[in-house]
Amino acid sequence: MKRRAIFGAGLASLFAGFALSRALRPKPMNPAQFAARYAVPLPGPGRGLSVFHLGHSLVGRDMPAMLEQLAVAAGFAGHRHASQLGWGASLDQHRIGPAAVPGFAQENAHPNHAPAESVARPGYDAVVLTEMVEIADAIRHHDSAAALAYWARAARAGNPEVRLYLYETWHRLDDAEGWLTRLDADFTRAWQDALLRVAMADPDVGTIHLVPGGQVLAAATRAIEAGQVPGLASRDALFSRDASGALDPIHLGDAGAYLIALTHFAVLYHQSPEGLPGALRKADGQAAIPLAMAAVAPLQRLVWQVVTGYALTGVDRAKVDGG
Repeated sequence: MKRRAIFGAGLASLFAGFALSRALRPKPMNPAQFAARYAVPLPGPGRGLSVFHLGHSLVGRDMPAMLEQLAVAAGFAGHRHASQLGWGASLDQHRIGPAAVPGFAQENAHPNHAPAESVARPGYDAVVLTEMVEIADAIRHHDSAAALAYWARAARAGNPEVRLYLYETWHRLDDAEGWLTRLDADFTRAWQDALLRVAMADPDVGTIHLVPGGQVLAAATRAIEAGQVPGLASRDALFSRDASGALDPIHLGDAGAYLIALTHFAVLYHQSPEGLPGALRKADGQAAIPLAMAAVAPLQRLVWQVVTGYALTGVDRAKVDGG
């Protein structure tokens, strides 16, 4: 009973802090101060991590399951994961509670679900936070930076040494601005300036690193459409199709989920995914449709190049040269 009372008081304090952050609306962190936060890379974890994924269908069930298989294959047998998902749910909707999360019952009917508020308890080494898309609407209508700061504080209440990540996602293939154009522009104007720099202006938030999912998809698309990835012809190969064969313009298929799982692995474990298995299982135990064998190594190399190309990932860029 005493432990529950302490936990309840901690959540009350976090909610109070969220209300204050909304009222004060901090200015974005100075660009020089922001860059300084990433001047020193994180050390590699050296062991399997307990990871919590908070988000929606661009996380999904399959990608975290694939990530766990990759981690085990790389020797990190202690990796385990939990998640709370929704249908296009924002971080703010997750903060409000299950009744505010669209599709809560359907998306969390699986054994790896854990309540979002459990991140405020000890036990997680890394928490990966995912904002809804359309990202511009999330920023405009769902107070994304304040919600990101709220979940960061909650996770640090559970484990002061927790590694926090913002998972950069993407938008619809048919976006009016152009899919690649948006990915290029949103990286700075949305994910960095409107989310990270604002959330991290709160001194209790600390540093939030980045999982550059959108940037990996952009780089993969450019490589595929330049003929540099055998067996893949266009960006459509990364996205899912319904039973009639119609392309889903935002949700990934097995190939895309594999690519994003590689990205998470590289960021979380500070290791190149080169040489890891190309054939994995989905969350329900069924075999994922594997990439053509000739495509696996080029995409694994590409993921490592992208991840080590951004200081925001926390991965030591010297590792590109084998350092």
